[in-house]
Amino acid sequence: MIKINEAKEMDNVIHPRHTIEIVCGHCSYDLDESELKADTCSDCGEPLNLKQHTTIYATTIPAASGSTLV
Repeated sequence: MIKINEAKEMDNVIHPRHTIEIVCGHCSYDLDESELKADTCSDCGEPLNLKQHTTIYATTIPAASGSTLV
């Protein structure tokens, strides 16, 4: 299952876009919502031991501060 959270700004803080992928820890099968509730992997039959991968995307670059020396 891949959950996508779009970038948003809350209280002057930018929360970047990020995706979360949840797979079976035994066989890396891509699980869906109903399989998560069943608590057993439908591919390998093992009790769920979840593995999670998170990807964070850079959405902005902060303004440069300070002075440059020449």
